[in-house]
Amino acid sequence: MKKTIVILSLIFAMILSAQAELSVSLKQLTQVKGVRDNQLQGYGLVVGLDGTGDSNKSLFTIQSIVNLLKNYGVNVNIKDVKVDNIAAVMVTMKLPPFAREGQKYDAVVSSIGDADNLQGGELLQTPLFGADGKVYAVAQGQVSIGGFNVKSGGSAVTKNHPTVGRVINGAIIERDIETEFVKDNKVELMLNNPDFYTAAKIAEAINLWANNKIAIPKDAGAIEINVPTEYQLNPVALLAHLEKITITPPAKSKLIVNTRTGTIVIGENVKLARAAVAHGNLSVVISSSAQVSQPEPLSDGKTVVSQQSDISVTEMGGRVMMLKEGSNIGDVVKALNSIGATPRDVIAIIQALKEAGALYADLELM
Repeated sequence: MKKTIVILSLIFAMILSAQAELSVSLKQLTQVKGVRDNQLQGYGLVVGLDGTGDSNKSLFTIQSIVNLLKNYGVNVNIKDVKVDNIAAVMVTMKLPPFAREGQKYDAVVSSIGDADNLQGGELLQTPLFGADGKVYAVAQGQVSIGGFNVKSGGSAVTKNHPTVGRVINGAIIERDIETEFVKDNKVELMLNNPDFYTAAKIAEAINLWANNKIAIPKDAGAIEINVPTEYQLNPVALLAHLEKITITPPAKSKLIVNTRTGTIVIGENVKLARAAVAHGNLSVVISSSAQVSQPEPLSDGKTVVSQQSDISVTEMGGRVMMLKEGSNIGDVVKALNSIGATPRDVIAIIQALKEAGALYADLELM
């Protein structure tokens, strides 16, 4: 048996920014303070399962059934309850801003017991609570899992995740959500990616549009806007205009490296100091063969089989590549490709350049 250990060449993804300036709207760069989702959750029961629900080990499921039946005037002994067609679940949803009473949204149902499959089940009416303990929505309906879990004769086939499902349009909003985004006639824009230069450019663009100094960058992550008199009764119109303003954000010097998959994403403005990179390929070959030792005739010995391994190491000739000071991403990629570097090799080279202080970019390892 022969095993060859080689360096694997995995996916090498490079994203190069366009050379021309890219204009981006404020809608893509910012969000309005106070306008956000709210998380809701509740405890419920999924019924109607085909023997794939919780077992009798899930005592909380049994207790839930007993309590549910009491509400309908049915008293049962907890020892007589079987729940293999019922599953206890947690129901969650994201409540979007400006949601209104009567609107419908999806809810996610997740098993918390030992149920095998939620396929075909029906979620019973479940109140969904916010962080303040108030009920904001009620969920009920057919559970869709988009997969299956089939068992037969000790074998099983599973597709997707059958213990998590979705109730499509099953959550009904029970109260209006008031979203306050204007305080003291001021609106605050928050940057999705805080940056001092971008914050200053946004404030400059808003002031140019308004022909007045109404925007002030508070820090790298927020711009405070004084609502002009003509928009104080209609701040929505102001934000609608602001969303369409465009600026050219700075390109970030950043490299993202996924060491597990070998994926590398490289930004445009990655610069290098003067450096030298040496690269060589190392091939290790391990050969394994069986050695059989036979005993002497008429002896009490036994046949013995042993494994013998031979290891050979071959190192290919490496080259030294000089990288000039101020080299950009094109120079970097060209240089690394010219020395035959694979994505896995590039990761090691990038890390070494960063450690040597020759890489002018943020390096993010995943």
